[in-house]
Amino acid sequence: MKKFILVPDSFKGTLSALEVCKVMKTQILRFFPEAEVCSIPVADGGEGTTEAFLTAMGGKLVQLPVSGPFGETVEGFYGILPDGKTAVIEMAACAGLPMAKGRLDPSRATTYGVGQLMQDAVGKGCTKLVLGLGGSCTNDGGAGAAAAAGARFFRKDGSVFIPVGSSLEEVETVDLSELKKTFAKVEITVMCDVDSPLYGPKGAAYVFAPQKGADPAMVRQLDRALESFAQKVGGFPQAPGAGAAGGMGFGMASFFGAALKRGIDTVLDTVKFRELLKDAGLVFTGEGKLDSQSLCGKVLSGVGEQAKCSGVPVVALVGEIGEGAAAAYEKGISAVFSINRAPRSLEETAPYAAENLGLAMENLLRLLKLAWTEKGQM
Repeated sequence: MKKFILVPDSFKGTLSALEVCKVMKTQILRFFPEAEVCSIPVADGGEGTTEAFLTAMGGKLVQLPVSGPFGETVEGFYGILPDGKTAVIEMAACAGLPMAKGRLDPSRATTYGVGQLMQDAVGKGCTKLVLGLGGSCTNDGGAGAAAAAGARFFRKDGSVFIPVGSSLEEVETVDLSELKKTFAKVEITVMCDVDSPLYGPKGAAYVFAPQKGADPAMVRQLDRALESFAQKVGGFPQAPGAGAAGGMGFGMASFFGAALKRGIDTVLDTVKFRELLKDAGLVFTGEGKLDSQSLCGKVLSGVGEQAKCSGVPVVALVGEIGEGAAAAYEKGISAVFSINRAPRSLEETAPYAAENLGLAMENLLRLLKLAWTEKGQM
């Protein structure tokens, strides 16, 4: 019996990774009805990350009311994987950009709800947390999450408060004793594909705050606040990824001792991809566009590198093949195919993405069936 592994990224603006998996699996079972198909939809740490892990591995969804980005109560959630010890949390569940629609203000938004989700997971016995940082509306350096997890932030006058982006400069000292007590034996991995430092021209405020609603004056103020915050509480402000999600990368590494890792590496390690590869015959991956950027720590390169080490071929189906795509072969990708049947714009092809993917899979599988039948492998 053949074993196929599906590890696609989303086709941005057209198909989610979960939808890509469904189309691929449907076609595989048409031609190889006895095949084993392992679906691992990949999320980038933003909205849909929890669902992707639960789809790939099973487990349960936990829902609970937590603080939203501006202190309002929202229905938050996270996933607990089948081992009962690993929780998957996405910032977007309670501090996501869509939740701030119509009232964008990174100077006031908080990550407090994220810390509440983390606390709840640890209280339920989880000793490993996987945290996705994508799609946030915040710029508080992770102070809100730390406060929810037991950290106490003090002003010069000794008063305790929960900092947000605009008040980070008021922090004089921090007491992490309660946080450390709760999270001392908790391993935290952060999905982070951003290399930005905490502050400066390439930092959290200058690079990401404008899309969260900050005008130039606010950007400058937020950047000064992040720098002051780092000077007062210590930590790793210049570490690659510290500026991710409004400085949440900094907060997670500095306050919680979290490891910042590439999103695809986190996914593959968590689902034990190397073990799945042991008896696999073929891996299918894909994304909207394959170019040189796709091979810099993104999904295709991560999948190709690990599969190459295990001697398993990888086929990539993509919407567009761009410049530098040939380098994919050096990363362990065996073949690349575009799903589009004619040279048209994304606007024209987007409505037919699922249909085009299905047809591309069908043609590939017809060829595989023919080749494997002739070799007597069926």
